[in-house]
Amino acid sequence: MESPQGTPDNTAENQMPPTVVQALVPVGVLISLLSFSVYLFGEDSSYGPNQIALCVGAAVASLLGWKNGQTWAELESSMIAGIGVALKPVMILFCVGLLIGSWILSGTVPTMIYYSLLILDPALFYSASCIICALISLSIGSSWTVAGTVGIALIGAAGGLGVSSEVTAGAIISGAYFGDKLSPLSETTNLAPAVAGTDLFSHIGHMLWTTIPSIAFALIIFTVMGLNIDSETAGGELELTMRLISDSFTIHPIMLLPVLTLLVMANKKFPPVPTILAGAVLAVLLALIFQGATVLALAGDTQNVFLAYFRGVWLALFDGFSLDSGNATLDDLMTRGGMSSMLNTVWLILCAMVFGAVMEHTGLLKCLVNYALSFVNSTGSLIATTLLTCIGANLITSDQYISVVLPGRMYKLEFQNRNLDMKNLSRTLEDAGTITSPLIPWNTCGAYMAGTLGVATLTYLPYCFFNLINPVIATIYGFLNFKIVPANRQETEAVATS
Repeated sequence: MESPQGTPDNTAENQMPPTVVQALVPVGVLISLLSFSVYLFGEDSSYGPNQIALCVGAAVASLLGWKNGQTWAELESSMIAGIGVALKPVMILFCVGLLIGSWILSGTVPTMIYYSLLILDPALFYSASCIICALISLSIGSSWTVAGTVGIALIGAAGGLGVSSEVTAGAIISGAYFGDKLSPLSETTNLAPAVAGTDLFSHIGHMLWTTIPSIAFALIIFTVMGLNIDSETAGGELELTMRLISDSFTIHPIMLLPVLTLLVMANKKFPPVPTILAGAVLAVLLALIFQGATVLALAGDTQNVFLAYFRGVWLALFDGFSLDSGNATLDDLMTRGGMSSMLNTVWLILCAMVFGAVMEHTGLLKCLVNYALSFVNSTGSLIATTLLTCIGANLITSDQYISVVLPGRMYKLEFQNRNLDMKNLSRTLEDAGTITSPLIPWNTCGAYMAGTLGVATLTYLPYCFFNLINPVIATIYGFLNFKIVPANRQETEAVATS
């Protein structure tokens, strides 16, 4: 292998460690460009401008890595590896796009919306949405599955009731991440104690102290916001929406079969892609049996009926469903889905993963973490620094799992040296790493939630009360030394040998 100058590669001897100033340069460039992106393009910033900002940030980090002795081949390999990490979320995203299109075509989503409108009081809609998503997420351990199924229906119901879709998205995400954070079936709930070196149920029990107050505050805020909804206006829009839904689709409890199938398979820990595809296949069958007129209307003018059915299903799967009921609000709610709808989200994720991979490979990210550790002088500052590092990892690496694993590795020894039980570390990792990921537009979770719910990340962010409150409560606990458990001698020795 040769260096960019054409000389033999001897970077192992010539590589220099990055400085803190160097580490701050690509981060500063990225933050500046993202700020300009939001200023110039507003909610459309995630449809291209943010991707350019991430690419420029990756280019700056690569130049610094090259200056410190790394070759282009090494940097390129790190980018490819970063993209490789993102391929599983990308596959899931495409499958979710396909699922949404098929579920609307089959009447599954319209049926969920219709029944939600029947039973949900507008004044309690936000808090009820949060609770529903929390219970389902707790039972299956997947915030993504909840958002991609029940979340879509609740967003549709919000439109039918005439309430804010942005607040509804915040309630959905708050509930979904509450359940995801506490469920023993969740990947991050298992990952955090594994990284920290503690057991699963001690970790979950310790998280209750920060998680329960956070969701309680969130529910109070959602309830107060719901009480300000004009019920008379909402009731008029509700009646019109329900009539239009029943005119456009066959509404029946059997249409909920794909939802039940998906939730059961998720609870049984089937892999995500086969689970989602099973829900889509079942939805297609229901569409062909019960929604014939809807399928034909989507297909357009096709003389052969068999080909019309085939075309209608195919359109819903790759380009999503499109409704023309004459009501702009309902048409906007139902015109979504399809694999193509996820292309921009995939673009954003790939660019973000390239930036994060270069930052990690060049040592710039580790340099920032070590610099942050130099300011730690108490248990409270250690907790706060770990929380900030998790949030920073979500910002820089754009991956929820890295935001748990990387700070866990970096701060494990420091928690041990301060004679702190490792469940303090595992709880802290989840108090910031897990739940702040959907608040960042270019993070895989933020991009997924925006693409699935149809609400821009920065638009729903102010209403994700649980996700915003939890890190604050964790910080307060740290500085007050409240529910910070010391380690006993046996635990300390076990961690030291692990």
